[in-house]
Amino acid sequence: MEQDKPTPASDDSLVYSTGSGRINQQKEKSITPSDGFARVRRETKGRKGKGVIVISGLGLDNKALKELAKKLKKTCGSGGSVVDETIEVQGDKRDVIQQVLEKAGFKVKFTGG
Repeated sequence: MEQDKPTPASDDSLVYSTGSGRINQQKEKSITPSDGFARVRRETKGRKGKGVIVISGLGLDNKALKELAKKLKKTCGSGGSVVDETIEVQGDKRDVIQQVLEKAGFKVKFTGG
């Protein structure tokens, strides 16, 4: 009495789910197109008064954003992260960030206060 061995499921097929209804496949995130300006603004909301510089509108993929963030953090001597399609750098180093972005070929526009 030989039983048939089950075939392994491919990576994209659903094996088990507690959800009901149609299961939607995850879509890849598309990059928001840039208008040619890197927008630099300072934020303190939700950070207990600590200032963070937020850079948006770069139009780069995730890997390039992480490389640019690493370069900015090293140049500024501070921490930071990549969140969605923006780069956050701790501290108020707008002038240093402007120089680095202009060297990388971006036009810098300061927004906010």
